[in-house]
Amino acid sequence: MHVVILGGTGFIGSALTRALLARGDAVTVPSRAPRAPGTPGAGNAGGFSTATWNGRDPEPLIRLLEGVHAVVNLVGENIAGGRWTPERKARIVDSRVAAGQAVAAALGAMNGAGLPAVLVQASAVGYYGCWPDMAAAPRCGEGDPPGAGFLAETCARWEASSAPAQAMGVRRCIIRSGVVLGAGGALARMLPAFRAWLGGPLGSGRQPFSWIHLADEVGAILHLLDTPSCFGPYNLAAPQAVDNAGFAAALNRAVGRPAWLPAPSAPAFALRMALGGLAEEALLAGQVAPPDRLADSGHAFRFPTLDAALADLLAA
Repeated sequence: MHVVILGGTGFIGSALTRALLARGDAVTVPSRAPRAPGTPGAGNAGGFSTATWNGRDPEPLIRLLEGVHAVVNLVGENIAGGRWTPERKARIVDSRVAAGQAVAAALGAMNGAGLPAVLVQASAVGYYGCWPDMAAAPRCGEGDPPGAGFLAETCARWEASSAPAQAMGVRRCIIRSGVVLGAGGALARMLPAFRAWLGGPLGSGRQPFSWIHLADEVGAILHLLDTPSCFGPYNLAAPQAVDNAGFAAALNRAVGRPAWLPAPSAPAFALRMALGGLAEEALLAGQVAPPDRLADSGHAFRFPTLDAALADLLAA
């Protein structure tokens, strides 16, 4: 299988690249600044190749996508990269929509010749809206409509950006991911505070915390690439639902913090003052998004429980 990964230099894309190469697939990673020949991972060594792409122009993609088996589109500016100013919000949306539209335009320009068999389109569980209390939060299924708020609107536009591919006969799978826990990403930002005995729940701690181990994120994407019967949206979140306080307690246990020591929390008002809408939607609210369609398709999680996932990650 030859897979083109857009956004392949990021946290999830790099792990997916390694997994595909390890099983003998060929991978091409377009980026704004591909590595020069002779540097580790550059060129065509071991089935890996790079190409230049600016994230929005469909023309270079036409040649790259012709004859490949699959495309994975993970492009998007980091949601949690800083306070949601109007400028940052515009970049968050534009980076996602421009990349998806470029993929659709490139596929359309190929006129049905040499089209990839499958497109995996990134999204997030924020599609369903935000709930501040897990006890009152609905179980969000893949057939549910988008919720309200910036995250939901962004995810809906992100998913729609590459939708024309379906009319061209390309099997399209949408991955609505929770917080991906791995050696980097969100967990890396949390660990220093928890190791310093300063980690605790955010705000009330009652908000849902939708999570997935990086190995299961990658495994689910591989499953969707490999399974011709899979199409449409899939929740990529672990089966074990926890609230933010439950996550904080599990991470404290994983780093060896005494259970009897009170866990401090970050007050909601302070988070709102510092981060505005980012805090309101991404930190003080969440979603319960069980991976029902993944389970129905035959996919099994390696790390279905939070304690097992954190133990594995911290051991590594």
